[in-house]
Amino acid sequence: MGLLGKCMPMSDETLASMYEIRSAPLRVCDLPAQLRPREEFARVGAENVSDSVLLALILRTGSTGVNVVNAAQRLLSQFGSLTALARASVEDLQSVESIGPVKAQMIKAAMELAQRLTRESVGERPKITTPEQAAAVLRERARVLQHEIFWALMLDTKNRLIGEPQQISQGTLNSSLVHPRELFKKALQHSCAAVILAHNHPSGDPAPSAEDIKVTKQLVEAGELMKIKVLDHIIIGQRSHLSDRDFCSLREAGMVNFE
Repeated sequence: MGLLGKCMPMSDETLASMYEIRSAPLRVCDLPAQLRPREEFARVGAENVSDSVLLALILRTGSTGVNVVNAAQRLLSQFGSLTALARASVEDLQSVESIGPVKAQMIKAAMELAQRLTRESVGERPKITTPEQAAAVLRERARVLQHEIFWALMLDTKNRLIGEPQQISQGTLNSSLVHPRELFKKALQHSCAAVILAHNHPSGDPAPSAEDIKVTKQLVEAGELMKIKVLDHIIIGQRSHLSDRDFCSLREAGMVNFE
């Protein structure tokens, strides 16, 4: 069967033990060819390698006393997840041993490209008719945020998105922070027929608070007066072992009457 048996891709834990730093650090070039990140990538394909292998390929090289896979493992261990890694600033990344300014910039650039690709895949003027479609527009923007942002998706008469999502406010949602005047001023500027409200919960739990529901009801009522329909309020969190859904639709949940 050879050294790799059936040539299955290795887990991050397996790689971590194989690349463990000793008094005489193991260099990647000292490993059998089949165990090096580039060869692993070529052997099983991008979609089948571990996160640490992909990160090692982005970093390209290690530093004195730390090979590139050790460096990748340290990053994943310190931040705990790719989402947390994407949220990290350049300064945060540089706090990890062997990650200097150039490597930190490379990581941030890779994460930013991933976010832009996702936004591009949504399309310039997507038609939004479901809560999932609304969440898809904002998911990658919200994923990396450590504070709450309140957005409005401006829609035309055919429910197509008009322009970029509009940021209305920043900070924990409450009635003083999100005033109807600010929301509908932008809605009028975009000549929209309807809006979908959205904000993120950095905690990851998309369950609405009492204040979320209160603010939503106020904005729905204001929309009726302005003749601009508020269709829904989407709260974006993160997927968990309890649910594979990372958002909550107040309309679907029946917590607010949008009719």
